[in-house]
Amino acid sequence: MSEQITEVRELAIAVFASSGRLIATGNERVAHLGLTSAWWQVLGALRYSPVPLPTASIARNMGLTRQAVQRIVDLLAERGMVAFEDNPHHRRAKLVVLTREGLAAVTSAEQAVATLDREIADRIGRERIKDATRILGEMNAILTEWLDRTEASPSPNNAS
Repeated sequence: MSEQITEVRELAIAVFASSGRLIATGNERVAHLGLTSAWWQVLGALRYSPVPLPTASIARNMGLTRQAVQRIVDLLAERGMVAFEDNPHHRRAKLVVLTREGLAAVTSAEQAVATLDREIADRIGRERIKDATRILGEMNAILTEWLDRTEASPSPNNAS
């Protein structure tokens, strides 16, 4: 295997490990708020989106399945953290919007990890964090293109 491919594998393993630890740490830090990392992830996606989003867009943006996000959104709606609005672009795909309770929950979650955020920022440094964000964004774009091509091409089982 080439050195370049090995480096990509090492990056993927580091992302998997970081993702697992990020989820575990998030669960530990927000449990007292009645949240999970998954709920916080959806609430955060809504908070930082400039426009309300349908479930499918939240899922696509966060790299999750639509079904998983729909389950979370339904639970958040039951708890009054999100509400649904009509979508002018699609009759059946309602837009998901944060309620005042949802905004308070995601703000509380962010406050619960503020000390950890500061430690990460202090130890890694602003420029390296920006570089990592850019690199992971580029990697995400490549993976998204790959998935889009894969989904668009007919599978051998479906060929006539």
